[in-house]
Amino acid sequence: MARYQVILAYDGTDFRGFQRQKNARTVQETVEAALRELGWQSRVLLSAGRTDTGVHAQGQSIAFDLDWRHTPQELLRALNANLPLDIAARSIHLVPDSFHPRFAALARCYRYQLFCDDTREPLMERLAWRVWPPVSYAQLVETAAYLVGTHDFSAFGTPLKAGGSTVRTIFKAGWQQQDKAYTFEIAGNAFLYRMVRRLVAYQVESSQGKSEPVSIRNYLDRADGKPMQGLAPAQGLTLVEVIYPQGLGRGSGILI
Repeated sequence: MARYQVILAYDGTDFRGFQRQKNARTVQETVEAALRELGWQSRVLLSAGRTDTGVHAQGQSIAFDLDWRHTPQELLRALNANLPLDIAARSIHLVPDSFHPRFAALARCYRYQLFCDDTREPLMERLAWRVWPPVSYAQLVETAAYLVGTHDFSAFGTPLKAGGSTVRTIFKAGWQQQDKAYTFEIAGNAFLYRMVRRLVAYQVESSQGKSEPVSIRNYLDRADGKPMQGLAPAQGLTLVEVIYPQGLGRGSGILI
């Protein structure tokens, strides 16, 4: 018996999120079914975190124990042979028996994509949020800079457990523009529930002329326990990578 870490990529469009739910197609349930075809007998696999309905991943990290008598690469091929086309195991590694993909993580990296257009773009809208009126790129960049550091983000999300801390440390937050497409990249030690999507919604609204970039400081460290209502659509969000201490776990290699 050995513990394996797998980096998963998936198109979240047709999943009701990562976590197993009754009478719903989820990433966890789908991967567990594929593992059972390979002789896996545990009750639940371990994961770095849960993604919401419609959210995608390039670097979701999972782990499981399996009595496998072949090489890890053969296990990778066998697992992918049992997975549907909208999920792929991208890499696999042997890890210590104590490894937990959530508790061992040092940081998580997310990407949010949007584009500005007054007319529907069906192919782009599967993976991005169509926004109109257009945004100010300069204002997006200025607003994002205020996010870096340690803050109380209770205005932008809720803890996974009642009474949990809403303080998080953001290592990187910034925007890139290419023609009408905009990409928000953020990395932090951890994230609150729906925190990234609320941050994006606020920045978009602000950059459409509804507030000045510095106004976001009024919501950081507010700690009143009331997350704001704005929420960017799920399809624009991707979990890019989970980062671990050297020699413990592996990331996707797509570090933003």
